[in-house]
Amino acid sequence: MNIQRFATSVFTIAEIEVRKIRHDSSELWMRVIQPALWLLVFGEVFNGIRGFAPSGIPYIDFITPGILAQSVQFIAIFYGITIVWEKDVGLLTKLLSTPSPRSSIIVGKALAAGFRGIFQAIMIFGLAAILGVHLRFDLLDVAGTFFVVVLFAMCFTSLSMVLASLLKTRERMMGIGQAITMPLFFASSAIYPIALMPQWLQIISLGNPLTYVVGALRAMLLTGNYSNLAFDLLALVISTIVLVVFASIRLKRLVD
Repeated sequence: MNIQRFATSVFTIAEIEVRKIRHDSSELWMRVIQPALWLLVFGEVFNGIRGFAPSGIPYIDFITPGILAQSVQFIAIFYGITIVWEKDVGLLTKLLSTPSPRSSIIVGKALAAGFRGIFQAIMIFGLAAILGVHLRFDLLDVAGTFFVVVLFAMCFTSLSMVLASLLKTRERMMGIGQAITMPLFFASSAIYPIALMPQWLQIISLGNPLTYVVGALRAMLLTGNYSNLAFDLLALVISTIVLVVFASIRLKRLVD
């Protein structure tokens, strides 16, 4: 594979996707409502209840990295709906007929989802500051957070495209998106420590990529404890690579 052609194709596709956002940014702002409600309602209500967060950490501080991960997950998992729409109107067929490698199409669209994720992160940072959430805003921690957000968006965008190749309709994608996102969210450490889960759910959480994303975000934004950060990042990188490869293989099946 020609690396220069691959990189050019990736950034061209990502630029096209980002340009869509510039023309209509209303979706980005609408996506901020859900995490805002989680922090304003759920976080504030449970903030005075002890035992939901480790000792010494206010509950709203504890869930903020988890809410960030959830908001990125919601953006990415429904990205497959867009590619199904492109298939329906013929855009995907034209794209696949170009010399662009299939993997560059997947990576380019996944990078665009990462851009949306960074916007979500910035909005949540602002809301957290207004609510008095104690986050670490060191330059390296913020840069690391953006890296994790982009990688996680790429991971779940690829998963969404794999699902799109199997389901092939927007209606099915809407249904499966709802069926996947909330169970993954509740089977992670996003809103409560894993130690509070029943044993069977703890086992499930170990295979949940969201668990490692929340762990990495919480280490950088909240605790400053990096002892598990390398493992969390490795798990996320492996998940992303596997899903990008699988989505690239399945992409042609979407138009069959």
